[in-house]
Amino acid sequence: MNTSTRHSPDASQLRHAIRATLFLYAASLLLAQFTHAQPKPSPLPSEQTYYPITTIPIPNNIKFEVSGLTTLPNNRIAAAIRKGDVYLLANINQPDPAKVTFKKIATALHEPLGLTWYKNALYLAQRSELTKLVDSNKDDIIDQYLTVAKPWHITGNYHEYAYGPKFDKSGQMWVTLNATIGKKIEQNDLWRGWGLRISTSGKTTPMAAGMRSPAGIGINLAGDAFFTDQQGNYVPTCSLHHLQKGAFYGHTDSLKHTTHPDSPLKKPTNIPQNIPVGEAARKIKSLKLPAVWFPYKKMGMGSTDIICDNTQGKFGPFHGQLFVGDFTLSNISRVYLEKVNGQYQGACFPFRSGFASAVVRMAITPSGRLFVGMTNRGWNSVGTASFGLQQLTWSGRTPFEILSISATPTGFKFAFTKPLDKKTALNPKNYQVSSYTYLYRQTYGSPEINPKTLTPQKITLLAPNRIHLSFKNLRPTYVHEFNLKNLRSAENLPLLHPQAYYTLNQIPKK
Repeated sequence: MNTSTRHSPDASQLRHAIRATLFLYAASLLLAQFTHAQPKPSPLPSEQTYYPITTIPIPNNIKFEVSGLTTLPNNRIAAAIRKGDVYLLANINQPDPAKVTFKKIATALHEPLGLTWYKNALYLAQRSELTKLVDSNKDDIIDQYLTVAKPWHITGNYHEYAYGPKFDKSGQMWVTLNATIGKKIEQNDLWRGWGLRISTSGKTTPMAAGMRSPAGIGINLAGDAFFTDQQGNYVPTCSLHHLQKGAFYGHTDSLKHTTHPDSPLKKPTNIPQNIPVGEAARKIKSLKLPAVWFPYKKMGMGSTDIICDNTQGKFGPFHGQLFVGDFTLSNISRVYLEKVNGQYQGACFPFRSGFASAVVRMAITPSGRLFVGMTNRGWNSVGTASFGLQQLTWSGRTPFEILSISATPTGFKFAFTKPLDKKTALNPKNYQVSSYTYLYRQTYGSPEINPKTLTPQKITLLAPNRIHLSFKNLRPTYVHEFNLKNLRSAENLPLLHPQAYYTLNQIPKK
């Protein structure tokens, strides 16, 4: 009988097998730990990295629909709300926003849409007058409501808003008035659609016409006054204008008041239709094009307040530039202005989005805190809140941004907040550039017309953070749109906001 023999492994073989198994198991554990321990790539910096938003808690019994906002001495601000109250906010420099206190100091006003502090008094534009508010006994309660001036008329139309005031370099106040739109209860709507200059004694000088909905007024470092207008008939997209005596800004309803003896301009003899805005400005001698167009949806849909950064760097690298709020998109844009051939023009850039409601009013403190007052009353806006107050501060980190764009006889000079990566900066494929303009017409708004793609003919590195782009056949009175998404800083960061829009009203002579 045949038999088979089974051989058992000896002890040495068994030990080797166990060691091999344990080694493989340990290696797999180490590999797993190494794999999970590897840090994920850091996300790119965001707007929040550089300019965080803080929400100021509002007492439950206040419907804080901010319509006016101004800084006061001793770390305080004052806020008007659209239903007619004014509040004093203290402790605004506290790191804990919950410690900000609210105190009602004035009431029974008629839809104030502005607020400013000047020589120990508050000034605001109500629907029917410009009012001075005085706290004569220093108890933080307004006890004198003084009419400064009431030169404009109201008919009862819903759209007859009055904005302001803001003080210019001479100590004069600017007030802007909405055009009357739709049905009027009566016809006497004197100075609707005009900008008025008013002294503290009440002397009123009508200055400029042609405004549709001039919801924001601001003063630059030079002391010059500006206003924003909102898209509509004769306003092809939102805009920023330099307030000048005798100017006509395009909206025709206000021209009826040019027959008034105080009018500084005469009514144009002919209002053209459906032609490019530059051509319209050549036909209407008094028509002044805006210093900056805000391309629709790209930069905003309802421009509001204007604030100038006068903090000497406490709000970041943009000292002297303007910041413009937007109602519909609940954001803030940034504007760089320059004078070319004696006239203001310049560029706008995205700056900060993500506010809780429509951005209506802003105020900046000497310490660099930008307070943003909001209400979406009457119109829709991006955001989840109906009203509120938020604070924007600079984190101390400098974003990689286009700092400024200046026109030259042959192109544009760019400055950046950080040194550039030379390779990407000198590659012409990294500059997507186009130009277009708008129609001047009675129809609501305008599409972008006559588009043209531009390619840099020459790129010159002027300094580590400055370049010059040369182009052929620049078109005056056209918006020039730039997308620099492929540019990199010397630290290999992309631009936080690669888009920019320069309104080239005039080409420099030298």
